Amino acid sequence: MNSRATLVARTEVRRTVRTVVGNRTKLLMMAIVALLALGPMTALGVLFLPTFGEEIATGTVDNAMATTIVTGVVALAWIFLIFMAAIRTVTAAADIDQPAVLLLSAPLRSTVIGIVCAEILLFAIWLVPPVVVFSAAFASGAGTILPALAIPAVALLLLVTAVPVGFVIGTWVRHLLTVYEPIARYRTPLIIVLAVAYFGSISLGWFDILAEMLFDLLGDGPLGWFGHLFLLGVPNVAPSMGAIVGALVGSAVLIPLAIGVGVVSARVHWYADPARVEDDMEATPESESRLDGVLEYGLSKQLRTLTLTTIRRTKRAPIRLMYAAYPLFGSLFFAQEIIQTGTVPSYIAVMLCLYVIWGTGVLFSLNPLGDLGQTLPAVLSSPVSGTTMIRSRMIASSLVGVPLGVLVALAAGLASPISLESTAVLLAGTVLGALASPALAVGVGSAFPRFGSVAITGNREAVMPSKMSFVVYTAGIIFPIGAAVVLYTDGATLVAQIATAMVTLLPQVEVGLTASQVTLMAWIVVAIGVVAPPVAYRYAVERFDWYVLE
Repeated sequence: MNSRATLVARTEVRRTVRTVVGNRTKLLMMAIVALLALGPMTALGVLFLPTFGEEIATGTVDNAMATTIVTGVVALAWIFLIFMAAIRTVTAAADIDQPAVLLLSAPLRSTVIGIVCAEILLFAIWLVPPVVVFSAAFASGAGTILPALAIPAVALLLLVTAVPVGFVIGTWVRHLLTVYEPIARYRTPLIIVLAVAYFGSISLGWFDILAEMLFDLLGDGPLGWFGHLFLLGVPNVAPSMGAIVGALVGSAVLIPLAIGVGVVSARVHWYADPARVEDDMEATPESESRLDGVLEYGLSKQLRTLTLTTIRRTKRAPIRLMYAAYPLFGSLFFAQEIIQTGTVPSYIAVMLCLYVIWGTGVLFSLNPLGDLGQTLPAVLSSPVSGTTMIRSRMIASSLVGVPLGVLVALAAGLASPISLESTAVLLAGTVLGALASPALAVGVGSAFPRFGSVAITGNREAVMPSKMSFVVYTAGIIFPIGAAVVLYTDGATLVAQIATAMVTLLPQVEVGLTASQVTLMAWIVVAIGVVAPPVAYRYAVERFDWYVLE
C-alpha cells in the first residue's frame, strides 16, 4: 500500500474514531450494542468452545463432523462480513466527505485502497477482541496453542477478502439508489421496505432458515476452505491441505481482483451526477392542494401556509424523522407471536396506540424553534405571531396522527381479544392523545431546543430534538397514560402489591403502599397529564414571542 493510500486509511480511521468518541450518545449506544450483541455471544463461546475443542481433540466428535461444522460456520461468517461491509459502504464508505478535495488530492486507486483498508481496520476493532477470546477458549480445550494462532489469522483473512467484495456490492447499490433515476426517485420507500423485510425475516425466523440453507450449501464449497485453516494443528483432525492451499491462493487472487473492480465501480459512482428528481418547490402536489382546500374552511391563510410548509419541508427531508421510527423496529419482534396466534395480544394493541400518540407529538412539534434552522431570524422578525407558528406545528402533527390513530386503534382493537367497549375506549383515547401530545411536545421542545445538526447515518446530518426533550416528553406521555390505565382497569391493588414488594427489597425500609394511596396518586398524575398540554402550549407561544437570538 502506497503512502497516499496509507494517509487516506489513517485519516478515515482517525475521523471515524474521533466522531464516535466525541459523541457521548453514540458512544453509549455503541457500547450498549456491543454489550447486547457481543456480550452473550462471547459468554457462550467461553462456556462451550473449550468443551468443543476437547471433544474434537479426543475424537468424541469425528473428523468429518468437525470439518462440516467449522467449514459451514466459517462460510456463513464470510457471507455475513460481506453483507455488513456492503451496508457500511452504502451508508458511509462510498459516501465520501468532501469528494472534490479527496478525489483531486489523491489518485483514485489510492483512495479506494485507503478506504477499504480503513473499513478493514474499523471492522477489526470490533471483531478481533472476541475472536481472540474464542480462539483461546477453543485452544484450551484442544490442548494445543496452534488454534489460538490460527483462528485470529483466519478471521483477518476473512476480513481482508470480504470487505473489498462488500465495497464493490455496496458501491453499486448506492449508485442505483442515488444516481439511477428510476430507483433514486423512490429510494426512501424502497429503503423502508428493505429494512422492514430484514428485521421481519429475523423476527419470523426466516433468517435462521436461510442461514441453515447456506450452511449446508456453502460449507463444502470454496467458501468453506477457510475453515480448514481453522482446524490446522488440532489433534485427531486432518484438514485438507488442498483446501488450505486453495483458500490462500484464492485469497491472493480475489483481493487484487476485488480492489480492481472496486476502483472501476468507484470511478463510475463518484464521478457521476446525482439523479435529478423533480423538485416539489416548482409545483404544488395535488395532495397538498386538496389538503389546503380542506383546511380553508377552518384556518386562516397564514396558518394554512405555515402548516403546509411544515409538512412539505419534512416530506422533502424524511431523514429528519428517522429517530421517530426507531421504536417500530422493536415491534417487529412481536410479529412471530402475532402470526403464530393469529391475534394481536392486548398489550401490543395498547403499545401500538401509545406509539401513535407519542409519535404524533414527535413528528413536527418537539423542536419548534430548532426546526426553523437558518430561517429562525427571519421568522422571528416577521409579523407571524407565536400563536400562529405554534398552532401550525400542532395542526401539522395532528393531521398525520389523528387519521393514523383511528386506523391503528380500530385495526389493533378488532384484531386483539379485547371487547368492543374497550376498543371504543382505546380509539377515543388514541384520538384524544394524538390531539393533546403535540401541545405537550411544543412546550417541552421550546424549553429544551436544539439548533445544531447531528449525524444520522454516515455523512448525513439533520436537526433532531434534544435528548432532554425526548426524555421529558416521553415521561409526560407514559406516566399519565399509565395512571389512566391503572384507574380504568382497577389495577391499584396489583400496583400497590408490586410497589410494596420492591420497596421491601431495600434495606431498613418498611414502607408499604395501599390501593387507596395508589389510586390517589394515579388521579394526581392523570390531572397533571390533563393540565400539562394547555400549559405547555401557552409556554411555547410565550417562548416564541419573547425569544431573543444570542
